[in-house]
Amino acid sequence: MTITFSDFLQQLISSPPFLITVVLILSAIIVNGGTDAPNAIATCVSTRSMAPKAAVVMAAVFNLLGIIVMTKLCPSVAETIYKMVDFGSDTHNALIAVCSAMIAIVVWGAAAWFIGIPTSQSHSLIAGLTGAAIAVHNGVSGINGGEWIKVLYGLVLSAGLGFGLGWVLSKLTAGICRNMDRRRTTGFFRNAQVFGGALMAFMHGAQDGQKFISVFMLGLLLVNGKNAGANGMMQIPFWMMVLCAIVMATGTAVAGSRIIKSVGMSMVKLERYQGFAANVAGAICLLISNLTGWPVSTTHTNTTAVMGVGASKRMSAVNWGVAKDMALTWILTFPGCGLIGFIVAKVCLAIF
Repeated sequence: MTITFSDFLQQLISSPPFLITVVLILSAIIVNGGTDAPNAIATCVSTRSMAPKAAVVMAAVFNLLGIIVMTKLCPSVAETIYKMVDFGSDTHNALIAVCSAMIAIVVWGAAAWFIGIPTSQSHSLIAGLTGAAIAVHNGVSGINGGEWIKVLYGLVLSAGLGFGLGWVLSKLTAGICRNMDRRRTTGFFRNAQVFGGALMAFMHGAQDGQKFISVFMLGLLLVNGKNAGANGMMQIPFWMMVLCAIVMATGTAVAGSRIIKSVGMSMVKLERYQGFAANVAGAICLLISNLTGWPVSTTHTNTTAVMGVGASKRMSAVNWGVAKDMALTWILTFPGCGLIGFIVAKVCLAIF
């Protein structure tokens, strides 16, 4: 099954359930753009390699490219999210569960944004879907453990490898440039920092774009009365990739400044070569996760890479208080957002 943009617009007008589903999914993507996407450009802005407005435009362009290129070449992350939970054969209840999960993501993400802590929208998505699936089945029978375990693999990858690569690449770069004239390397690392930010934005689109597109596709199937598990994923239309990228960029432009400050400025003071090392380290981790189909948090990956870079100078260079707040938020995301998804799904199933 495929759907054109004109068919999509007609369904929005004629089907209120579909309209509600799309609004909630796009709201979740906006929250992702405000809380996750800014991590890709935070170091570019904090090192003054790019102006904030230019960085947002760059993030939008490379998020779009990441969504298109990686979805075409390796849609494994989208498939993992798509198969992670089974909402059952009742498409009405399944659609309610999807909407409940999106409400949970928006509520949880908005609260984290208000506090100024870069929560993981990836983990919120997984937790919200899981909580809603448990509500539908009154148990864990709807959870695909073989796919869910990939989340734990991703946690280890993003935290351990992100920190380690950040530390190694920062040390390596500093060692290579030790005897060079610092003034001559300034221009190079300004451009290198922009390249690193573009690379991170590309990989953010590849990771988070695929996750939300998979939910978008799931909603399209359910609203047309088709069981997702039986039919598999539809071919992803180009207009959907563009729409997700535009909505994500809007969220970054409107609400990204708080997260840029937390990650790029409050947690550790970076020089340009360090920002470059952090971005490359984060991008490598995201590339590995895309190839393996492990859904990871771009926030988690980028912030641990920044921490690794800061620690390469000295451990005291990292504001561990900010890092602790972020870690606490991540730890609370799974039970917190999952509980919201469960409660909202139960209430909506009872009402509708």
